[in-house]
Amino acid sequence: MKEVGIVNRELARVLSAQGHGDLLMVVDAGFAIPKHADVVDISLSENSPMVIDTLTELKKFFSVEKLIFADKTKEVSPSLFDKITELFGDDVPVEIVTHPEIKELSTRVKSVIRTGDFTAFANVILVSGAGPRWYCEK
Repeated sequence: MKEVGIVNRELARVLSAQGHGDLLMVVDAGFAIPKHADVVDISLSENSPMVIDTLTELKKFFSVEKLIFADKTKEVSPSLFDKITELFGDDVPVEIVTHPEIKELSTRVKSVIRTGDFTAFANVILVSGAGPRWYCEK
């Protein structure tokens, strides 16, 4: 029985399917998820779990090379934006797109993780990257 790491079977499946450059989106409870999307819904109740808590756990096991936010996130929920960018650090670039662009990008993500977060515009796309385990001989 799996007792360490991500123990949610669907979440573990989704993370294992991500390759370099694939898009994974973590969204709030109200995000209009495209019908075709592979969704792992981990929402339990209002604000449980929160997007920041979900990202904190994902970061332990998942490498990210870029974050993509809608401009509305920084505008409407600046403290959440700051917490997320601080969590991933200065080495992970941040791209800001318009709200319509994030909606369009959501149609191209490989998977979506839906949380119970009621923070407005608490949505972020993670671009899968190669983590520190990878090396180049030269």
